[in-house]
Amino acid sequence: MSPDARLALLFDAPMQSWGHASRFERRTTALHPTRSGVFGLLAAALGINKHERGAEETRLARYSHVSLTTVALPRLDRRRAPRPMVRLDDYHTVAFTREAGANPSRVVALQARARNPINAEDRGSEIKPTHRHYLLDARFGVLIDGPADLLTELAAALRDPVWGVWFGRKCCLPATPVLAAGPAPAAETWSALLRRTGYTGDEPLAHFDHVREVPPTEPGADMIDDAPLGYGLPIGERHAPRWILRVPRQIPPP
Repeated sequence: MSPDARLALLFDAPMQSWGHASRFERRTTALHPTRSGVFGLLAAALGINKHERGAEETRLARYSHVSLTTVALPRLDRRRAPRPMVRLDDYHTVAFTREAGANPSRVVALQARARNPINAEDRGSEIKPTHRHYLLDARFGVLIDGPADLLTELAAALRDPVWGVWFGRKCCLPATPVLAAGPAPAAETWSALLRRTGYTGDEPLAHFDHVREVPPTEPGADMIDDAPLGYGLPIGERHAPRWILRVPRQIPPP
């Protein structure tokens, strides 16, 4: 077994959206990157095809035991004060989308009818409003800990991705290279990530809001259903639960 190491990613973009309970008319976002979102990005970089049933699940399973920590790394203004993150509610109209409690066969039938120009009235009658949430001025570090050989594969894929990568939705494109540092020892990688984002490199993790994975018995742990099993699997079978602990930052002494 290869020795453990750490890989640091930087998620920096004008907009990000991390939905883990985001379907139907209201597409919300979590306030931190989800494991499903992070590994969806990595799967695209690796060229893992979600339509290759069996092969996709096998390839994703290789990374199921690496641990993930996400860290909020706010931008600093000229006085080195952190800039707040803002949530945007973007209003859309869409046609023939799934609705809570809707009959799927009816949606399929309407989609087929709408492809016929004669049935233009179906398009208007089935247009629905949706609300999609995005994070603005958000910036995150993603720390991935695991065997060095697996992390080396991920780093190589991010340097030369097979498919495009984005932060939750296709409109949320990276503003900077995603790979920040590593694979390397944890302390070295953390310091390099901080320097990349305008910090000194000496700040402890406790000075930043962060989310880490914990055992189910950890006091204060929350369960979310966002550990990916296969992005091409039927809805309801794509994810497994994982337990996280949200750790608020400790204000550093003056």
